[in-house]
Amino acid sequence: MLEVKDINVYYGNIHALKDVSFNVNDGEIVALIGANGAGKSTTLKTVSGLLRSRTGDIVFNGKSIAHTEPYKLVSEGLAHVPEGRRIFLQMTVLENLEMGAYTQKDGIKEGIDDIFRRFPRLKHRKNQIAGTLSGGEQQMLAMGRALMSRPRIILMDEPSMGLSPIYVSEIFDIIKSINKDGTTVLLVEQNAKKALSIADRAYVLETGMIALSGDAKDLMNNDTVKKAYLGE
Repeated sequence: MLEVKDINVYYGNIHALKDVSFNVNDGEIVALIGANGAGKSTTLKTVSGLLRSRTGDIVFNGKSIAHTEPYKLVSEGLAHVPEGRRIFLQMTVLENLEMGAYTQKDGIKEGIDDIFRRFPRLKHRKNQIAGTLSGGEQQMLAMGRALMSRPRIILMDEPSMGLSPIYVSEIFDIIKSINKDGTTVLLVEQNAKKALSIADRAYVLETGMIALSGDAKDLMNNDTVKKAYLGE
């Protein structure tokens, strides 16, 4: 579904991504793990068009999207849940969800009903100002807003960051449920153990390069990964 080929991304003179290549198959959960500053968020931003690579290509559903504007990618079926959630803080929960459906011409009410079924907490707070929600609820809203565009693939950047352990477990259960219902997931996550526990495959980024890749369960048992990322 998604193929990233030899991308090189710079911030000024800083070479942030170096010949990064990977792929995501239809129906998978693929995790990108690595230390802070390894290039994980930069990778997602490049895939979703917020940053540009100087080289290579990004192919989504058989079509190059390397030069496609981010808002057009939403219509193509690609949604991005950014780090820090970036919900519309002054709007209500319901208004945030309606904003997520801006590419949809019909079925918006059904979409909102589906989000409320998936996230019951949001239903109870649908008229609440989003900025007054807890961190976990804001993360659920960010995910729900992205799902309103009916994406084929959803890019999630650090969905568990700053959340209590109870919320972390709930968020990962929701990611599994989203995937089970047919949405492919590309997941960037600092919590490597949790990410590998739900992923099919994973890539390890180190200083802007892919250092390791493989089946998520195999990487979970890899001594290097255990020592560097799993605290073992």
